[in-house]
Amino acid sequence: MNFLLSEEQLALVDSVAGLLRNSCDPLHVHKVFDTPGEAQFDAGLWTALCEMGLPAIIVPEEQGGLGLGLVDLAIVAEALGKVVAPVPFLGHALATLAISLGGSEAQKAKWLPKLATGEVLGTVALCEGKCGWMPDQWTLSGTSLTGTKTLVPNAAEADLIIVGTSDGLVLVEKGAGYTTARLDSADRTRPVDNVTFEGTAAEVLPDGLVAIPQLIDAAAVLLAADSFGGADHCVTMSVEYAKMREQYGQPIAGFQGLRYQLVAMALATEPSRGLYWYAAHAWDAIPEKSSHAASQAKAHLTDTYLQVTRDTVEAHGGIGFTWEHDTHLYMKRAMQNWAWLGSPSRHRMRAADMAGW
Repeated sequence: MNFLLSEEQLALVDSVAGLLRNSCDPLHVHKVFDTPGEAQFDAGLWTALCEMGLPAIIVPEEQGGLGLGLVDLAIVAEALGKVVAPVPFLGHALATLAISLGGSEAQKAKWLPKLATGEVLGTVALCEGKCGWMPDQWTLSGTSLTGTKTLVPNAAEADLIIVGTSDGLVLVEKGAGYTTARLDSADRTRPVDNVTFEGTAAEVLPDGLVAIPQLIDAAAVLLAADSFGGADHCVTMSVEYAKMREQYGQPIAGFQGLRYQLVAMALATEPSRGLYWYAAHAWDAIPEKSSHAASQAKAHLTDTYLQVTRDTVEAHGGIGFTWEHDTHLYMKRAMQNWAWLGSPSRHRMRAADMAGW
């Protein structure tokens, strides 16, 4: 059995990586991160990614998309995670999936072609309160929404929001009567908002209730893939610095303590690639195993990413904790990935439930 990516998937990754090398170097990410009062995502880079067809990956061909699977979307998430790309990929991809999974034929025909080209920007509103990420914790209901969702990616810029309610998923268009408040979160490359609904008109997705578990699984996989990409880059960055930095007349890579630390970082990261690959494959082809695999991948990889960024700070010594260095960009993305959609412990409990424990 072949457990490797196909030639087409490898070509996709190479194309995305090439664009990011030219358009999303670390200095550019720092500039976006450090610009106050802006949307905090790179509209030009997002447009370039849309022109490449990335939002169309998961859209069915009959709605103008590429009709590919979550594996293809996840390897793109890994590539974006490697450079902590400041684009609204996560929320947009999940909104697209929600309509594709739960929308009516009319809703799909109206929104999916526009989401596929990036003409319309979508996002999802799931969390309520401090950590109400799961459907049994949602209190909003009906088609006239009143209440608040928090940690909604790019809600201020989104043209439509898919909202998780106790009845299922509903669609709220921009201008329907809600307010957004940008949160001063750690990761400025992926801004989040509180969204307050006050009798806001919403349109039901007919199959939204049954689509919720699939949407949560897909979100978990994309966060795991992003985390793997970031952790993998941190390992590479730390090794390259250790080979270049000299102390006492020799590269610090020769010091036993640091060598052990770098090896531990690599051993924690590289084998984890298969976790998100399998979870994405299960979402595409083995639905009965999807939730268990997705939560396992989210829990393990977001935990690993956060620890690897801490180790990266140490490996870079005196410059590792400075604002000017790249490490804090990755650590802050790791913090958000760890918390968004629920903590690793919450997903380990979910995986245990799925396994019948």
